[in-house]
Amino acid sequence: MRKTLLFLYLLSLGSIAAYGQTRLTQDPKLERQLHESGLVHNIADIYSLTGNDLMRLEHFQRKASDRILSGIRKSLEVPFERVLFAIGIPYVGETTAKVLARNVHTIDRLMAMNAEELASIPEIGPKIAESIVGYFAAEGNREIIERLREAGVQLCLSEAELANRTDKLAGKKIVISGVFAKHSREEYKAMIEQNGGKNVSSISSATSYVFAGENMGPAKLEKARKLGIPIIGEDEFLAMLHPE
Repeated sequence: MRKTLLFLYLLSLGSIAAYGQTRLTQDPKLERQLHESGLVHNIADIYSLTGNDLMRLEHFQRKASDRILSGIRKSLEVPFERVLFAIGIPYVGETTAKVLARNVHTIDRLMAMNAEELASIPEIGPKIAESIVGYFAAEGNREIIERLREAGVQLCLSEAELANRTDKLAGKKIVISGVFAKHSREEYKAMIEQNGGKNVSSISSATSYVFAGENMGPAKLEKARKLGIPIIGEDEFLAMLHPE
């Protein structure tokens, strides 16, 4: 039951936070009510909930019901990589879900791949590959995926996402730190991933670049210099993506 509510929270992003992350993910009474009422047994059941369903729960008022339903509707806009993480395939975390989405593009292709094919994807080893195959071998999980499809959940990369993807940063591991003027840090992280690069949090000899903004910590800069890692700014980074 906790997984169901966690999925709802993950997909609904900020809209559910307005109702209260703690209430949704940690309130055992609410979890018990949803389960005992027969309203929610798996993640697909979330998309069948109505305002009347929620209003029948004890101490559940219209305002709270409306917030949750609004969050459910907004969850249909959440990108494929986030959905892939949220459905709960063992060993598929956020980073792995992004790698899979970037390489397979659709849930249908992912479900059709065997362990050998999956293990050939960079960063997907045999353990993760076998876990994915096992997850989709379960008929109940495949049925849930079909119900999510019917509800309108994003189960493939959008045309816009596919059009914007390049290999300009393929194989590059980039540490991004500091404050930026032209784009936010999160926007730059998305650009790195859209162009085949990988965001990493700590500097090591394997780091390709340190993307430094204003007020970057001096310790990180010093470590990058000692390791001989190139330090780039906004203009240099953007030029890598859009060379003249």
